[in-house]
Amino acid sequence: MKNKASDKKTVPTPALRDGEHQSPWQTGISLTEDQEATINTSYDVLIVGAGITGITTALMLQKAGKQCVVADSYVAGFGTTGGTSAHLNTFADTTYAEAESAFGKEGAQLFADAINEGFDIINSNIKHYKIDCDYETKTGFVYAETDDEVKQLDDLYTGTQNVGVSINYTDDVPTPVEYQKAVALPDQAQFHPLKYLQAIQQQFIELGGVVLNYTQVTEFEQSGGLFKVATNNNPISARAIIYATHMPPGVNVFNFRCAPYRSYVLGVKLTDDKYPDALVYDMQEPYHYFRTHEIDGQKFLIAGGNDHKTGHEDAEKAFEDLEKYIRKYYNVSSVKYKWSSQYYVPVDGFPYIGQMPGEPQGVYCATGYNGNGMMLGSIAAKILSDLVIGDEGKYEKIFSPARIKPIDGFTEFVKENADVAYHFIADRFNIHETDSLKRLKPDSGKVVEVNGQKIAAYRDGTGKIHALSPVCTHAKCIVNWNQEEKSWDCPCHGARFDINGEVLTGPARKELQQINLGE
Repeated sequence: MKNKASDKKTVPTPALRDGEHQSPWQTGISLTEDQEATINTSYDVLIVGAGITGITTALMLQKAGKQCVVADSYVAGFGTTGGTSAHLNTFADTTYAEAESAFGKEGAQLFADAINEGFDIINSNIKHYKIDCDYETKTGFVYAETDDEVKQLDDLYTGTQNVGVSINYTDDVPTPVEYQKAVALPDQAQFHPLKYLQAIQQQFIELGGVVLNYTQVTEFEQSGGLFKVATNNNPISARAIIYATHMPPGVNVFNFRCAPYRSYVLGVKLTDDKYPDALVYDMQEPYHYFRTHEIDGQKFLIAGGNDHKTGHEDAEKAFEDLEKYIRKYYNVSSVKYKWSSQYYVPVDGFPYIGQMPGEPQGVYCATGYNGNGMMLGSIAAKILSDLVIGDEGKYEKIFSPARIKPIDGFTEFVKENADVAYHFIADRFNIHETDSLKRLKPDSGKVVEVNGQKIAAYRDGTGKIHALSPVCTHAKCIVNWNQEEKSWDCPCHGARFDINGEVLTGPARKELQQINLGE
């Protein structure tokens, strides 16, 4: 059986992140040197993607005696792991009350167990390997500002108590925001995600594992119990394949069960040193969060929020609104860091981890982490490792990608897919002939119409136009320009491309077609 994709014609330009803005986690980080796969060697497992899911899975399997190779289109931490806000929680964006409503008491308890076990995997690795990654235990606070939010907070409290996670009401939240009611959750944590990722990757390599940077998996076929995998470099043979790419590539069932979102974060300096010694969250929609992190000996307020569906809102406005909100409550001296990242919201609230539907036995994936990728990516590694080894784990059924929840997930399912259908059609009629390349300012992009042809055009700082087809190579929607990250983002399924059309993240396999303007 063959999984079709295009061959990569060029090696991607080296980069540390999937966007223009670097996160603070890139500061002082050096990349692991490239390795080469031994030709004609058959690996037990090929892990596609070198984020927290991929590297944690690789380390677990290598420790279990499996010979593993990790292939990443770029480098470790290039995607969401390098752009996380780096919170470690015993609660999740899908509340335990919501989990109980959708999956019953047993399902909610399993979800809580999974979140906490993912948390413990990170903590255990840090202790076992003596990893210096700025790990600190903090108390988490969630506060409600309105009557409606108080009702939601009470549900959060009850649901969290029901699954045995420590939580209590409190009147003392380290926030300048006026609130009506609040809860405290002890023993939350924060860390430096790339210091952690780099350390466990090194442990994997020392155990004989192989990491291939700038290696894009293009297609595979199954023969004689092996998957023959083509890449833009050397071919790879493996007995199992794990897609740890946040969203499995190609058109698949997850495109209709997960919605892509962008999340925004600022790292700011304060004039009065009133940095919170805690993890603080409000209950707005989307919510805001605040914490403190020390980078190169300097304290920063890490503040995030303003999440929205990928390709649907103005990224510049999202950052502006977030900064305005922070300045309302904190005395900001300067904004040192700003960055955004992508995550996928599952239709029924739970991640999809396990055997990939529609693919041969032995092809696995993990996606739909919502905003809790550090914990869920870590427990996904345990679930995937158990599946490869043949052990039956307690989370296999509840997170199975083959599960169907037509009642609980139906409303969100209809909404998300109606939205995809809208953008597939409407965006084709939302471009005016009056648009002109001449009006395109330096360092900006836009979908314009030139001589009856729609073009995704970016004018760089030198005045050169980079012209591409605006039709996403994944499912043929029209991409939108992200001025902040200097990328073309698909509003349907979250595929993202750089100014030359190369795939950055998301389910697309092929680059955007380049257009010769004859200049």
